[in-house]
Amino acid sequence: MTKLSIIDQGAGHFIIDGDLTFSTIDKQTVKSFAFLSAAKPITIDLCRVACTDSAGLALMIEWIKYTRHHRIQIAFKNIPEQLLNLAKLSGFDKTGHFAEQTVGGQDVEPLPFTENN
Repeated sequence: MTKLSIIDQGAGHFIIDGDLTFSTIDKQTVKSFAFLSAAKPITIDLCRVACTDSAGLALMIEWIKYTRHHRIQIAFKNIPEQLLNLAKLSGFDKTGHFAEQTVGGQDVEPLPFTENN
């Protein structure tokens, strides 16, 4: 188990480091959405996520709901295959946030905010 940390890279870019699992996501993590208000738009890179489960998917969905409510654009990069599969099983892959958005390590523009996202 690797402790979860959110690393600010500046200009609205954040790296998630560690595991996105039931054992690493605690109440403090769920309540700590301040980093999402730091800039517009937000890009979250999951390249350092070692292990994930449905709690990781639930946290990402909460980030999406928070940013939608606050009209902040959010995009995810390097989503682990396991999270993509969970999103597909749950039907969340249709939202566009869980599409494979990184090709050859290139940055991806955040999805525009719409009422349908």
